[in-house]
Amino acid sequence: MPRDFPPRESGRIYLTEAGTETEVMYKWGYDLPHFAMFTLLENPEAVKVMQAMFRRYFDAAEEHGAGMVVCGVDYRASPDWAQLLGYSLDGLAEMQERAIAFLTGLRDEYRERVDDVYVGGCIGPRGDAYSLNKTITEAEAEDYHSVQLETLKKVGADLACAMTFNSVPEAIGVARAAKAVDMPLGLSFTLDSSSRLASGPSLREAIETVDAETGGAPDFYGVNCSHPVEFEPAFEPGDWAARIRYVRPNASKMEKIALCKLGHLEDGDPVELGQQMTDLARRYPGMDILGGCCGTDERHLAEIARGVRALRACA
Repeated sequence: MPRDFPPRESGRIYLTEAGTETEVMYKWGYDLPHFAMFTLLENPEAVKVMQAMFRRYFDAAEEHGAGMVVCGVDYRASPDWAQLLGYSLDGLAEMQERAIAFLTGLRDEYRERVDDVYVGGCIGPRGDAYSLNKTITEAEAEDYHSVQLETLKKVGADLACAMTFNSVPEAIGVARAAKAVDMPLGLSFTLDSSSRLASGPSLREAIETVDAETGGAPDFYGVNCSHPVEFEPAFEPGDWAARIRYVRPNASKMEKIALCKLGHLEDGDPVELGQQMTDLARRYPGMDILGGCCGTDERHLAEIARGVRALRACA
């Protein structure tokens, strides 16, 4: 039985971070080898930039009376990516601990200003998020992702957010691994222009399959790294849709591979994105953990929070 975690409260929404990697790359000029932001924790000047960036997210939450679920530093902190980046398993565990400490420090800083802040680790797929990833089995995925999850448990993370998943077997594996270590898990898929996972299934098929194969292990589901024009058609009424709490859209309507090749930030229209997310939240009131992905920043978070908070206040 899924836990009610983070706890649902009438009128309460939680903000996440925005598009952290795209912001530090294209606004602040930092190189991210293999898209790994946790490596910047070894650079004191980069840490200051990251702190300022997250403070803007916390400020948006404070302004709009939202809680927070922040999991945005260690997306690539898993064994295969760590090896490419030159980290041993012990070195990887140390960086995971630093990532959680970085976010916990910000929570402590805002303790009197932002209520209900939950700090988590970010689990990315073993391969590239936009590839089909059809070869990984459920057992391989469970074994692989257990390394990162076991460390998150040891260092006191509140939860894990598995993001940009495209393979249902891999999603099943990470859900089983989280269940084995009793780590609350939010499991988020990415959809393409067909409004399906690139590996083929619909969002409904993916969620229902993972729930059936894991006994409902994920505490909640989500969608990230897609624009509303891509993921909104995938939403439809049903018990499965009530499992979706976490939605983090891209800023731009551009197809993701083309977006990655631009070489600059494409930030779309924050006001329009806020309106689109508010409309979706009107139809699916279970959505309460909201933020942004590629190209978004505190402006997008503020527009989303403004619209959805006003909507929930009238409910």
